[in-house]
Amino acid sequence: MAAPIPTIAGRTPTPVMGGRSDAVEANLREIGGRAVSWFRISGGKHHGAIGTEGAEAVERAIRLGLETGVPVVGFLDTSGADIHEGASALHAWGRLAKALADASGVVPTVLAVTGTCVSGPSLLLGLVDVVVMTRESFAYVSGPDSVEEFTGIVVDRMALGSATVHDGRTGVAAFVVDDDDAAADAVADVLEYLPSHSLVDPPVYFNDDPVDRDCERAAATVPARATASYDVRDVLDDVLDHDSLLELRPAYASNIVTALARLDGRPVGIVANQPSQRAGTIDIEASRKAARFVQWCDAFNLPLITFVDTPGFEPGRDLEWRGMIRHGAELVFAYGEASVPRLCVVLRKAYGGAYIVMDSKGLGNDWCAAWPGAEIAVMGATGAVQILHGRRIAGIAEPTERAAEHAALVDEYEDRFSNPYRAAERGYVDEVIDPRDTRRQLAGALSHLATKRDRQPRRRHANGPL
Repeated sequence: MAAPIPTIAGRTPTPVMGGRSDAVEANLREIGGRAVSWFRISGGKHHGAIGTEGAEAVERAIRLGLETGVPVVGFLDTSGADIHEGASALHAWGRLAKALADASGVVPTVLAVTGTCVSGPSLLLGLVDVVVMTRESFAYVSGPDSVEEFTGIVVDRMALGSATVHDGRTGVAAFVVDDDDAAADAVADVLEYLPSHSLVDPPVYFNDDPVDRDCERAAATVPARATASYDVRDVLDDVLDHDSLLELRPAYASNIVTALARLDGRPVGIVANQPSQRAGTIDIEASRKAARFVQWCDAFNLPLITFVDTPGFEPGRDLEWRGMIRHGAELVFAYGEASVPRLCVVLRKAYGGAYIVMDSKGLGNDWCAAWPGAEIAVMGATGAVQILHGRRIAGIAEPTERAAEHAALVDEYEDRFSNPYRAAERGYVDEVIDPRDTRRQLAGALSHLATKRDRQPRRRHANGPL
């Protein structure tokens, strides 16, 4: 049996059904100084197989997390439902799923996979807020034998569901770490940004990074040329509190960045287009990744700051056939539903529908700023001029005159439709700011919006585009 995860603070853990199962350990303890309801499924006679007794202990730990208002943290190394118990074991992990579903959006839920996580219980990973996987761990619903039997394809367990697969391909893993100790550290890091439950605000930390400092590095990072690439994380690192950026799912849908961070000591959720990957376009995976993150931040009172630099949705027949409309709507819906303070900064390009879904004024954001070089329009000036005046330009025989006319029309379009000052006149942007002022402007807006509260009428739930 693996060594127990050490507590970081001084209080002795309080056991939960300590003698119920040899494959389950559960207790109330502290991780990183935060009270949590903790459990581990591993070892025992059948490699952490989930049976009736063990499921009762884990279910009780989850329910205690709900009742005491503390995060639920679990470590898994399980071979699935205990086949020696038959159908009762299936119902046992079903009760765990029900408990985690009840906890969703009420208390933070985090699972760490430190070995095996297969069969039906692997679906538990899809129910929680954050999943951490160690590098040698793996998870899948149907194993290699089933895959070969049904499809004829021979695949080993690591190719089927390794941490690498869930890091970059499926997006199940928010973090991949080296070992159990690193997994415990990752859990503690995430909890630092979160409240203990949904009825309180996240903890504010002392911060020695001056809130009024200039963002010289951020200003220098974004190229003036609309097609030039850069890493948006360089902007985020400079605008936000030093060393506070904690990116989730960095290898999955890397054309969009989702991260936890702090601004003037306040935890915030960050969504940003990533121009260095797929030019910052939004595809199905990026939309789903960002939508789930926005929904999570809203559930736990984390203000959202969105950094926009996107030329639009990624085009493609395959994307449309796979449901770009439905999945793109997930991000629209998540932002439209979010009631936490929502701030937005347009760094450079903000074109078309992709601009709207990145928390535009039309979706109800609370404060929107733009840098002076931002382009806010249906599309880029060059493409728009080609559509609007293509025949006219093509009819000019002399090349120099044709190029001059094209340049003049581009300038006219940018002046009338693209520049942020026109957007500000129409109320789509609250302020055009000097890039060096981004940090202090965001911090000031966040401070003023911190008392925002949800005033929407209560309902059972919305019917979002899942």
